[in-house]
Amino acid sequence: MQTVITGATGLVGANLAILLLEQGHKVRCTRRKSSRIEHLAAFPIEWVEADLGDTESLVRAFSGADVVFHCAAEVVTRPQVTDSMRQANVEGTNRVLEAVRRAGGPRLVYVSSVVTLGITQGAQHVDEEHAFNYDKVGIRDAYAETKREAEELVRAAAARGEVDVVVVNPTYMLGPYDIRPSSGQLIIDVVRGNVPGHSYGFNCFVDVRDVCRGMILAWQKGRRGERYILGGHNMTYREGMELIARVAGVKPPRLGIPRWAAQVVGWGGDIYEKLSGRLALLNSTRVAYAYTTGFRFSSDKARRELGYQPGPLEPAIVDALKWFREHGMLPAA
Repeated sequence: MQTVITGATGLVGANLAILLLEQGHKVRCTRRKSSRIEHLAAFPIEWVEADLGDTESLVRAFSGADVVFHCAAEVVTRPQVTDSMRQANVEGTNRVLEAVRRAGGPRLVYVSSVVTLGITQGAQHVDEEHAFNYDKVGIRDAYAETKREAEELVRAAAARGEVDVVVVNPTYMLGPYDIRPSSGQLIIDVVRGNVPGHSYGFNCFVDVRDVCRGMILAWQKGRRGERYILGGHNMTYREGMELIARVAGVKPPRLGIPRWAAQVVGWGGDIYEKLSGRLALLNSTRVAYAYTTGFRFSSDKARRELGYQPGPLEPAIVDALKWFREHGMLPAA
């Protein structure tokens, strides 16, 4: 089958491309002229130049495809929406929808995020029917806002019968081929001892390759217009950091940082971002996520309908460590 991936240079897209090749599919990936693809040079990927700002280039890239996996996005955790975020995440997705229609209507798998679903305020984990409630829990996240708007565009197009699309909502992914790095920065920081302490919040950690298997299952089995949470292990940040440290053979951060102390730094980060236009290491949005106990998710729907089966987290950490060391992002063991 002919598959196409946008955002293939990122963590999700890169691992998806490799898995599709292993399963015998043809893989075509879009790239911008400035994209780094050297970490995927060993794989027989067909690279085509296309940009989310150029519908015609997307139509050419999607031509002849059986499925398009739209992974490309600007992933930035900050309070204020920037023009580049809106262009990439909302307008870019709108152009992908138009290009899919004009390219003959291949199935579209839209990679959203669990940030579009909300935060649980009770014992139950968040599922696909959970009402979005960031305003009630005090989180302002530009990424969540733009991804939620884009997801609504996608599901509306499916409801009108314009596009055969299924949505996946991954959680916090770890694994190899994280060139930027993105979520793998947590592994690097823990190993290098750059984490001063832990917060008291939760997250749902998962091997990125399990997510990619779930994305392929969504393509093959997912119901049109439906969304599926692709998660793994709900644990505190302290537990996650201790697991990373244990696998890496280093000491974990032991100090618990009070929320008020982190919040002061986060407010300072907000001011820095407004004045400089640059992203701070810590802002109020990151602090809010780090201390929420409601960022817990259920993948039961994906298990039932797709056969999704996330495995243990240790292999993701082992392979990420190896890859970071091979690429000079961590010192040799």
